[in-house]
Amino acid sequence: MAKHDPLDTVLKLAKDAEEQAGLQLKSAQLMLQKCQSQLEALRNYRLDYMKQMEDHHGKSISASYYHQFHQFVRQIDEAITKQIVSIQDADNQRLHRQNRWQEMQQKRKAVELLLARKADKVAQEELRREQKMIDEFASQQFYRKRVR
Repeated sequence: MAKHDPLDTVLKLAKDAEEQAGLQLKSAQLMLQKCQSQLEALRNYRLDYMKQMEDHHGKSISASYYHQFHQFVRQIDEAITKQIVSIQDADNQRLHRQNRWQEMQQKRKAVELLLARKADKVAQEELRREQKMIDEFASQQFYRKRVR
């Protein structure tokens, strides 16, 4: 039965942490995309609303309608400004999670490298033992032939 290497457990934990960080990164990327889509929708809504007002160009409109229009446009502009801040926050979160995922990836790779080096060392030791046995066998064969 093969011995259980504690590094195998460390590797499993590192893989799990990397996977979790990857899921969190994906979630942050989706949130950023959602915020960007909402901003695009707000901008399109504002553009459509401005086109409606342009259609009234040359027509008589009441002062209250004109005031309401400008007030509504100002509200849309405020929503756009807030959405831009939300995008910046979401992008910062995405960057943070991307850095975390990269750290977890580096840790996993480091553990895999340690395990590979350990396996190479074990293989080299096994080769040395085999070579030593072959040398001993050859020496014994040589000695037996000589003694006869």
